[in-house]
Amino acid sequence: MNQIVNHVSTLVKASPRYRWYILATTSIGTFMSTLDSSIVNVALPTISGKLHTDLSIIQWVVTAYLLTISSLLPVFGRIADLFGRKRVFSWGFLIFTLGSALCGLAPNIWFLIGMRILQAVGASMLMANSAAIVTANFPSKERGRALGLTGTVVALGSLTGPALGGILVGLLNWRSIFYINLPIGILGYLSAQIILPLDKPQDNNETFDFAGALLFTFGMTSLLFAVNNGQDWGWSSSPILSGLLLGTLLLVLFFYTELRVHNPMINLALFKIRPFFIGNITGFLSYVAMFANTMLMPFYLQHVLNYNPTQIGLLMTAFPLTMAIASPLSGQASDRIGPIVLTTSGLFVTALGLLYLSTLTTTSLYWQIIPGLSLMGIGTGLFQSPNNSSVMSSVPPAKLGVAGGINALVRNVGMVIGIAFSVSLFENRQVTLLASVNTPTLVQQLYAFVGAYHTVMLAAMGVSILAALISLNRTGYTKSET
Repeated sequence: MNQIVNHVSTLVKASPRYRWYILATTSIGTFMSTLDSSIVNVALPTISGKLHTDLSIIQWVVTAYLLTISSLLPVFGRIADLFGRKRVFSWGFLIFTLGSALCGLAPNIWFLIGMRILQAVGASMLMANSAAIVTANFPSKERGRALGLTGTVVALGSLTGPALGGILVGLLNWRSIFYINLPIGILGYLSAQIILPLDKPQDNNETFDFAGALLFTFGMTSLLFAVNNGQDWGWSSSPILSGLLLGTLLLVLFFYTELRVHNPMINLALFKIRPFFIGNITGFLSYVAMFANTMLMPFYLQHVLNYNPTQIGLLMTAFPLTMAIASPLSGQASDRIGPIVLTTSGLFVTALGLLYLSTLTTTSLYWQIIPGLSLMGIGTGLFQSPNNSSVMSSVPPAKLGVAGGINALVRNVGMVIGIAFSVSLFENRQVTLLASVNTPTLVQQLYAFVGAYHTVMLAAMGVSILAALISLNRTGYTKSET
């Protein structure tokens, strides 16, 4: 068996298209982790009923997954830089697949949440290293195109998840949404073993920064826990205040430690590289703006326009579908003209989409919503591929793992902040609009809902414009010919 595997591996690595086989392998991990994020949301009401739990508990199926990934991305990026990206990436498939199998076997909600954490450990190993592996194996003249195709895979995972989840839950049961990962994970692991190049661990006697890893993991978990639950529990409640204070303190200690240890987990000197710093800041802001609408749009469609879940799902596909088309085109264009024009124009197009959405009313028609979502999808597709290429191309090869981890981290933190920001602003604005009404009628409630939604969309538009202006400052980017 080993001889067959070695023979196939030799043939693949001798192919002139070898780098594209590497991209296909990393795309399996990207698709699986993206699919799993979106497929689970559809099944939450069913899981809640079958496992006899309420909304306050079932939300941890999603929250625990997100918090774990966010706290471990730079950690596994650094581990991969030290011990080999192929090794960490391959183990990511195994751990994610094992976690998926155990999720499907979960006898109760707490076991399911625990196994979601195990899944997230595997997902963070995959997400932290996929961009690094692609960047390391593609010349700069093709890097944008490759990362653009990765963006398409992300969009396809998001697009497929809700539809596939609904079909599986309807035809089989909620456990099947986790079992679907088993063949994908096994295929991904075998592909990684056969196709990915064996990158040698660093032999310069660098050590792993355990203190920094612990401080970052617990600090980020505490801070994001507080941000994620602040609106529901109350921003002045003891658990939220404690989480904010503890998270801030631990992260301050983390930065203090990183400046003084010989081999830090995150080399803060990376942020002195302007394309890296600007790319991560604008990436963070773009996800804040994007998820402000991602969070509220389904509620607008259901509660104001009275669409059913099938109609909502079909309408929401306008965003990932246009993103899937724009991403590879933008990535390929960035290989020729660089990232500045594409990233900046993409953020302005996103802002235009948010401005359009701020004009929706209580009587908007189905087709009138599509242009706003399509503009956001085009803008996001224009922005993400060149931005990722700019970030990953700006760091030394030995730091690609931790750079990829940070790049994925800002994406996840942007999602969390975007959701918390939109919900807090929306609810506060809605209360203000109804403050002078003792017993609001249904019409008044609908107008208050839409008015609050408009406020959030305009605020998100401001965030996107701010990101666009920052993106103009990517000086220091140089197009390499290697």
